[in-house]
Amino acid sequence: MNESLSHKKILKFWIPLSATWLMMSVEGPFLTALIARMSNPEYNLAAYGVAFAFALIVESPVIMMMSASVALVRNEYSFYKLRNFVYSVNLLITLFIIILIISPIFYFLTIELMNLPPEVAVLTHKAVILLIPWPAAIGYRRFYQGIMISGNATRRVAYGTIIRMSSMFFVAVMLISFLKLDGVVVGASALSAGVVMEALASRIMANKFVKNVKLNLANDSSTNLSYKEIVKFYYPLALTSFISLGVQPIVIFSMGQSNRALDSLAVLPVLNSLVFFFRSFGLSFQEVGVALMGENKNYYKLRNFAFVLGIAVVTGLGLISFTPLSDIWFQKVSGLSSQLSEFSKFPLMLYTIFPATTVFISFQRAILVFYRKTNPITYATIIEVVGIIITLIITIKFFSLVGVIAAIIAYTLGRIAAIIYLIRPFKLALDKNKE
Repeated sequence: MNESLSHKKILKFWIPLSATWLMMSVEGPFLTALIARMSNPEYNLAAYGVAFAFALIVESPVIMMMSASVALVRNEYSFYKLRNFVYSVNLLITLFIIILIISPIFYFLTIELMNLPPEVAVLTHKAVILLIPWPAAIGYRRFYQGIMISGNATRRVAYGTIIRMSSMFFVAVMLISFLKLDGVVVGASALSAGVVMEALASRIMANKFVKNVKLNLANDSSTNLSYKEIVKFYYPLALTSFISLGVQPIVIFSMGQSNRALDSLAVLPVLNSLVFFFRSFGLSFQEVGVALMGENKNYYKLRNFAFVLGIAVVTGLGLISFTPLSDIWFQKVSGLSSQLSEFSKFPLMLYTIFPATTVFISFQRAILVFYRKTNPITYATIIEVVGIIITLIITIKFFSLVGVIAAIIAYTLGRIAAIIYLIRPFKLALDKNKE
């Protein structure tokens, strides 16, 4: 990893990880298109978006496990320490989601606090129950995927995602073919089945690299991590994910108070699924930065790659946002009605630059994780979330904007504020390690 780095080597390392995220980005449009073609699409699409937001919040403590695994696992001792840490976190988040689905608690949150229509709340409850295994399975597989990435086996990570997508597709088709279920139930069942199968496949494919870690680096005492060191390193990352994803219910709540609330709740998961496809290129770049940084001399190659990537993702989404391709996407692919399709066009235009912000903040985070300077990442996320909340209050309460438009403006301004904040700690981390 520390040898002279070229753009070709970065590309070769990044492509399988990017393919992994791209395949995951397909599951959103696939499931929303499926749900949109079933009965009561508005209610089921809205419920799917809310249930997915809940699942992401519960999952948030383990999202950064891949980066932690790449950065911390160096020998047998550190492997077992981090693995035990992952198992403990998985247990806690599973207990949390079980408590969340208790009916009085769940309906108080969704109906009383979030102001969801009762029909949407009931459908959301069914979906969240089916998503119980989802967060822990993700934590498990991201830990082992990090070990494969450290072993320069990024293709195996992509193979695991192929298994996930195939399993998800199979389950969805079987349920639709043989059972009469709500669309959101089909979607949640398919999501859970896919990620569980991917977790099992990742463990099997990582076996060789786990053995290498134990055998080749077992005597490397310099990486004998303690649980205290793991917590100190990982706590800011977990808090970052939790704060970032925890804002989703706030966004949904705000949209529920806005103009055209039901339409906004219905189209947001469709918009997010499309935008996530282009964001996935940037999300996959974080582990690339952590794994390939090596020495500061690699920084410029990685920076240039990130800059080109940012331009590319904005251009790609723009070709859909500002052309008739948006009609094809919303109506033919996503299955939205002509009314909802027309309603979605302007919000998508506003969303166009967002994938570039994902590339840039992923690069900033990668460098800070590599140098184990994770606290600024948390502070940046707090700034981002505060920016989102303030923008939502202003745009909905004072300007009465349509909910989905207010949400996209808030997401974008909050992210830009976080990127600006990270400029200084990012530069300090680089300068300090030049000394």
